[in-house]
Amino acid sequence: MAKGKATKEKKPASPKASQGGEKAEKPIGVVTHYFNHLSVGIVKLKSPMKKGDKIKIKGHTTDIEQTADEIQYDHKNIEAGKKGQEVGIKVKDHVREGDEVFLA
Repeated sequence: MAKGKATKEKKPASPKASQGGEKAEKPIGVVTHYFNHLSVGIVKLKSPMKKGDKIKIKGHTTDIEQTADEIQYDHKNIEAGKKGQEVGIKVKDHVREGDEVFLA
């Protein structure tokens, strides 16, 4: 039985364990456009999101964490966006095309 225990101890640590136990983030969308004068980012959703969700927007020079207080589809306020929709989200800082959106 000692050999079985030794084998278990020699297994390499999982990638998640080596990152301090952080969960892997999966993007829920990607920024396709930014309207500077409105402070609105257009996001193509890969997963649903709803008003009030805490989101992170990350890119090469972007790192924003905020609440999705205002979501619009076809110039109308909505409570939730569906997979495949392009929605407008009021953002607190400049975002760029290609930035990824995550649930925080």
